[in-house]
Amino acid sequence: MSTREHDRGRQAERTSGGRQVLWTLLASAVAGLSTYYSAFSRRPASVNTLPASYGLCSEGNHIYTVDDARPSVECILVDKHVITATGSLAEIQAHWDSYQNELIRKFYGNEPAAKKPLPIHRIPVGSIVVPGLADAHAHIIQYGFKMQLPLDQARTLSGLLDLLEDYVQSHPSDPDSWIEGMGWDQTRWSDTDGAFPTAADIASRPSLASLPIALHRVDVHALWLSPRALALTKAHLNGTFPESVPGGEIIRHPATGEPTGIFVDSAMSLVPIPKWSEMQMREYVYRTMKDALAVGLTSIHDAATSVEEFELFKQMDEENELPIRVYAMADSDRLSPQQRKDIEVDDASPAARIRMRSVKLFTDGALGSWGAALLAPYSDKPDARGIMRLSEDALNELIREWWDRGWGVNVHAIGDRANKAVLDAFEGISHSADSDDAVAERRPRIEHAQIMRLEDLQRAGELGVLTSVQPTHATSDMWYAETRLGSERIKGAYAYQTLLKASKGGVLPLGSDFPVEAINPLLGFYAAISRLDVEGKSPHGGDGWFSSERLTRAQALKGMTLDAAYASFAEGTLGSLAPGKCADMVILDRDIMDDSKPFSDILEARVQATIVDGRVAYGGI
Repeated sequence: MSTREHDRGRQAERTSGGRQVLWTLLASAVAGLSTYYSAFSRRPASVNTLPASYGLCSEGNHIYTVDDARPSVECILVDKHVITATGSLAEIQAHWDSYQNELIRKFYGNEPAAKKPLPIHRIPVGSIVVPGLADAHAHIIQYGFKMQLPLDQARTLSGLLDLLEDYVQSHPSDPDSWIEGMGWDQTRWSDTDGAFPTAADIASRPSLASLPIALHRVDVHALWLSPRALALTKAHLNGTFPESVPGGEIIRHPATGEPTGIFVDSAMSLVPIPKWSEMQMREYVYRTMKDALAVGLTSIHDAATSVEEFELFKQMDEENELPIRVYAMADSDRLSPQQRKDIEVDDASPAARIRMRSVKLFTDGALGSWGAALLAPYSDKPDARGIMRLSEDALNELIREWWDRGWGVNVHAIGDRANKAVLDAFEGISHSADSDDAVAERRPRIEHAQIMRLEDLQRAGELGVLTSVQPTHATSDMWYAETRLGSERIKGAYAYQTLLKASKGGVLPLGSDFPVEAINPLLGFYAAISRLDVEGKSPHGGDGWFSSERLTRAQALKGMTLDAAYASFAEGTLGSLAPGKCADMVILDRDIMDDSKPFSDILEARVQATIVDGRVAYGGI
């Protein structure tokens, strides 16, 4: 090769190498810019650990406070576990600066460097913040129990038996061990006529026939037994079933008079089902708390708590294993004579994780099992008027006994006869009271208030008796309720807007009665404002079942926050996002308060974070 050729080759290499370097540098710059803008626009990872003090802000005023003074704000300021200010970003920063200035003046010699900056956390665009949600009527341990074998998944009797067989196969146990489940509802089965099932139905499956099986109806007001369970019950009763059961019923075959396998209300106590161990109950609580936090619940009113369950809640609280506030109602039906004598109100603080200051009494059964006590016969069962578990006189005496002992009195009442009896008792108390507001000040409650005479809808409000209702009961029952009650009596049923307007203080606590219904409070919110099922249907079409009884979004949110707090004597501490209250709140991924959005949008809403006492208990910001 000549020298000239060699030089030309070296020059080409230099030119080629330079171009390669140039393109490499350019590619790196483009990649760097791409990475920079991607990082700049990408939302940072969610935060699940918050500092002791922080500001929480939304894009626009999308923090719904349920505080009349400032119904929606841009930001809230949290210091430790308490809300200290609400308003715009500038307002909470000014409040923080004032607070810091006061601190350094008192403790740091006015040294500016001692001031701490305020961390600000922003929720995603499109999300909202609401107060921590409360369920004003639920059953904590029973929910955890039900989720082991949820029979409400079945929409046919055959499907339920399949579910039961699968469970037995996957949970082998001693043939003498009782198998329990919950959630069946004969009104929803498409392969039967809606009548109660029988022991023979269970025996139709050979793998189930010889096992002791006890299945609780969805409303927990009826128990369905297998032939083996029936035989064990008969032996427990010394070989004879009673002809009648006060406050309950053993369903019998019309031809033979033998029990069919269904025990209703008080008759269920005849069945010798083994009690749950403390370990079982603890596991049930863990499951409920986990699921409750995931759907935004920060407070639960446990509507029938035994002494043993209350002691478990207290123990778990002492062990820092109770992440949700529990307002317990003592279960009058499960108090021994000695417990009934000794039990006392246990209410250290409205902010406490576990409290008990009310008692739960029972009057009747449920509509689905024809147990709700009616003044006139059932329209679809003319020989039945339901079950009064206590006579009117006995109920009046029991309410008066607990009232005189200083307890809050909350009474289960579903049928119009039961509701009338409860109101009669509270009206009798009002006549002997010192002031017109004496009853209202004690905040007595009717739990369910499902079917009422039109005049009793108003009377409850006049007396100051709170009606604690469950909106998903309306949308679950609406497909058969009018058949049970008839076209006139139905007008006083599930009348939520009427009850709210009649309420002396404009209070209507909302709950779910889980595990009777689903645990998600947004399903109750949806049912309250739409009166539709989750498929957007009702017996009255797309406008909703008796649409005049729909609640507004604001009313429904208040019902499951501030009204629930009021019903548990905690409205000064819980229920709204206002200065001085506990920092319990929920971040939702969409605006459920936007009236321009379809009802169905609520069903798509998800909880991004549940915050209790200012700390993330579920999810992240």
